[in-house]
Amino acid sequence: MAYRNGTYVAFDGEGEQNPTKGDLRYLGVLRAWQENDNIDFNYVDSHKKTYQVRDTSSEATLKARLRERMANSKNMLVVVSPDTNYDRGLLNWEVETAINDYNLPVIVAYTGYGKIRSVDKDMLDRMPKSIYNEYTKCSGKLCHVAFAKDEVKKAIAKYSVVGNTYPASNVETI
Repeated sequence: MAYRNGTYVAFDGEGEQNPTKGDLRYLGVLRAWQENDNIDFNYVDSHKKTYQVRDTSSEATLKARLRERMANSKNMLVVVSPDTNYDRGLLNWEVETAINDYNLPVIVAYTGYGKIRSVDKDMLDRMPKSIYNEYTKCSGKLCHVAFAKDEVKKAIAKYSVVGNTYPASNVETI
């Protein structure tokens, strides 16, 4: 059995290779928070626990590597921005696989917010299909937070498949 201590970060890659463009830049922000000695932020990046996948890899190879990363994860953080597409790329597959196959709690972090008290229309409009579907099922596997250091930090520490710690309701916010 895998040691499940990582956080699997997912986002809409938008076909971008440039780490300063698209939602890929938010992964860079998370890593910068962690690497900065003056910022109290720490998480285990599940993507660094396995070999990297090349852009030329087959979809089957990519999905196998992503499954391996999910198997080593305690939760999933999905970054949602105004640029996140409803149904593009692997994001929906990643969320569905994390929930259905690995039982991961999903922390949905919205950019452009300071604090989230409830899910509003803008957030509903931003949600990728897999998150929207899970939200409408009221499965209790989603937590909604602002993409802000303290909010993300609290959610990563609080929700984990290890110990079965899930949001109390489908709209739990931190």
